[in-house]
Amino acid sequence: MREIVLSRFGGPEVLESRTAPDTAPGAGEIRIRQTAIGVNFTDVHGRRGDYADLRTAPMPLVLGMEAAGVVEALGKGVERFRIGDRVAYASRPLGSYRDLRNFPAARCVAVPAGISDRDAAAVMLKGLTVQTLVRRVFRVAPGTWAVFHSAAGGVGSLAGQWLRALGAHAIGIVGSEDKVGAARAAGYEAVFVRGRDDWPARVRELSGGGVPVVYDPVGRETWEGSLTCLAPRGHLVCFGNSSGLVPPFSVNELRDRGSLAVSWIRFGDYTADPVELDAAARELFDALAHGALHPVPPRCLALEQAAEAHRLLESGQTTGALVLVP
Repeated sequence: MREIVLSRFGGPEVLESRTAPDTAPGAGEIRIRQTAIGVNFTDVHGRRGDYADLRTAPMPLVLGMEAAGVVEALGKGVERFRIGDRVAYASRPLGSYRDLRNFPAARCVAVPAGISDRDAAAVMLKGLTVQTLVRRVFRVAPGTWAVFHSAAGGVGSLAGQWLRALGAHAIGIVGSEDKVGAARAAGYEAVFVRGRDDWPARVRELSGGGVPVVYDPVGRETWEGSLTCLAPRGHLVCFGNSSGLVPPFSVNELRDRGSLAVSWIRFGDYTADPVELDAAARELFDALAHGALHPVPPRCLALEQAAEAHRLLESGQTTGALVLVP
């Protein structure tokens, strides 16, 4: 088995290739011959040592939580899959930067015909995140006004496409002028720039008094503005803190602003149940197959180029997903 490991936290150069012995899958696991491995910014955070739980994890450490491939062996008690099935996952435990992996069957989904392994690996984490946000946390209906921050990013671009397919009025917020075009291409009816536009006022003006839902992965910098965008009984859905943690606030503030609701979404809590995970994945793959979602084809690099993939991701030089190919 080939794998990419780090023995210390740091820059991309700490990622090294090595061989390791193959092992049989344990009870409830399947062995996957991985053909495509998704690279995400959460992997960069892990490599840097930004996560407290990883700072105490034993080394060497294998990163990655997204991949697709073919089932080669079944552990005891596995009935969900058969040898030869194509599967994908986007979940902890970490360790997808390998060509061969044992992984819990309950956290895998079947990849349908017509969806390539590379596309599945590129879209699982981002696509399931969007499905969770717009179909479960706040179920968007035709005509719904919705605001989505980081609208030109990987998740934001897919969200714009999905919101448009649902018939929503989607407003995108981006961090710089050069991202406006990408957000518009993703399907947002209007796009405002943080730091340039008074986007809370523009959102309220455009929507006729406020929107029922705001999706916010930014955190500290956008918290106040996101609340201001909401109509009475509106819902602020937080799913990241790229600018820092949301400041402490009084729950009474939500009452005074019009009976608002705030959710903080942790992806794993919405994918832990295999039945819910299967249903979400089917909806995601259906959206891909029927053209509601059309992500940029992933850029593929060899597994041994994991460090280069991290450099590209950190530099902002990518317009689509990055995939490692063993």
